[in-house]
Amino acid sequence: MSILCGLPLVECVYCLACARWAWKRCLHTAGHDSETWGLATAEEFEPVPRLCRYILSVYEDDIRHPLWAPPGGYGINPDWLILKKTYEDTQGRAPPYILYLDHDHADIVLAIRGLNLAKESDYALLLDNKLGKRKFDGGYVHNGLLKAAGWIMDAEWQVLKELVEKYPNYSLTFAGHSLGSGVATMLSMVVVQNKHKLGNIERKRVRCYAIAPARCMSLNLAVRYADVINSVVLQDDFLPRTATPLEDIFKSLFCLPCLLCLRCMRDTCIPEEKKLRDPRRLYAPGRLYHIVERKPFRCGRFPPVVRTAVPVDGRFEHIVLSCNATSDHAIIWIEKEAQRAIDLMRESDSTMEIPAKQIMERQETIARHGQEYRAALQRAKTLDVPHAYTPPSQYGTFDEEGEESSRRSEGESSLGSTNKSTVDETTWDELIERHFAKDEHGHIVLKKE
Repeated sequence: MSILCGLPLVECVYCLACARWAWKRCLHTAGHDSETWGLATAEEFEPVPRLCRYILSVYEDDIRHPLWAPPGGYGINPDWLILKKTYEDTQGRAPPYILYLDHDHADIVLAIRGLNLAKESDYALLLDNKLGKRKFDGGYVHNGLLKAAGWIMDAEWQVLKELVEKYPNYSLTFAGHSLGSGVATMLSMVVVQNKHKLGNIERKRVRCYAIAPARCMSLNLAVRYADVINSVVLQDDFLPRTATPLEDIFKSLFCLPCLLCLRCMRDTCIPEEKKLRDPRRLYAPGRLYHIVERKPFRCGRFPPVVRTAVPVDGRFEHIVLSCNATSDHAIIWIEKEAQRAIDLMRESDSTMEIPAKQIMERQETIARHGQEYRAALQRAKTLDVPHAYTPPSQYGTFDEEGEESSRRSEGESSLGSTNKSTVDETTWDELIERHFAKDEHGHIVLKKE
C-alpha cells in the first residue's frame, strides 16, 4: 500500500523537475553565453570570413571552374594551391583538405572541410571516442579527431616543413568547419608539440581557426592553447554546446524522448560546479568568438556583434532551444555573418573622429585580453590533470592502451618519438611558476609584478 502511495509522489517530483528544466532552457538564449565578454576588433577577427571561403573551396571538384562559389568568390588564386586531397586520397582516415599558399596575407593555410552526411568514415571519426579515452599533454582530447590529425601530419609534414622554411615570415594556419574544425584543432596541437618536425617553428607562427567547433578537449587544454586556437560560434549553434557524447545521440535517434528525460534529470539534479570538476569533460577549444545577431523575443536578424573571451566557467554549457540551432551551424551563414560583422567594425573604425581615441581603445582591448587570459590560466591550473601526463610519443604526450603502445614499441610510425631537447623551451609548469604562486593556505594566486 505504501508503494502505491509513493508512486504519485515520485511522478510529481519528476514532473516538477522536468518543468523546472524546461523553464530554465526556454528562458536561456544564446546572448546569455557571452553577455559579459568584451567586443572583438576588426584586426583580430579579419581572418575568419576569408578562412571560411577557403574551407568552402574544399567542396569544389575544380577550383578553376567552381560550381557553388559565393557572390564574392572564394578569393583563392588557383596558381597558389599547393595540393588538394579528396576522400580517395585520405582513404577515410581524415576529411578532405587543401593546402594553400596565401601570398596576399603571408599565410600558409591548411583548410579542412566539415562532416559529409553520406560518408561512413566521417561518422567513424566522430564517434571514435569515449569519456577519458585519449590523454594528451596533461589533459584529454577526442580520440578519433586526434587520429585524423596524426594521419594528416604523417602525410604532409615534409611539405609543411619546406613551406615554413622557405617563407619564414609567413604564419601557419589550420582552419576547419564542424568535423574539420576538430581535426584542425588537434593538428595545431600536434604541431606545437612536435615543432622539430617543421624546422622548430615558433609557437607564435602557428594559428588555428575552428569554425563551429565540436567539443574536443578538456578545459585545461582549451585555456592553455587559447593563444593558438580560436573558435568561432554563430549565435545558437548546437555543436559547441553538445556535451552529451555524440555516440549516445546517434544511438538514441529512435528513442529521443529517453535521452531528453535523462538529460533533464541530470541537468536538474547535478550541480554545474560538480560537472565542471570532471577533468575528462570536453569543451569548445581556445579563445571563443561569439557572433550574436538575434535578440530574445525579437524577429529577424540584427547587425551582428562579435564578442570574445577565454572563459573557464560557463563555456557554452547549455543547448539553446531555438529553431536556428542547426542553421547557425552552416558555414555559408557563418561566412556571411562574419563578413557583415567585419564590415561594420571597419565602418565604425573609419568614422572615429579622433585617431588617438581609437589607439587608446585598441590598447585597452589588448590589455584586457592579456588580463583575461592570465586569469583564465590561473583558474584552469586548478583543473589540471597531473596523472594524464605520459612519456613522449609521436604526437606529443598522449597515451592510449593497445594500438598506440604497440605502434610505439614496434617503431612503425614515420614521425618517430619526440626529442625532449626540441620540445618547447618553456614548459607549462614553468609558465605557471612564472606567473603564479601559492599563499599560506596552499591556494594558487597571481604573482605581483
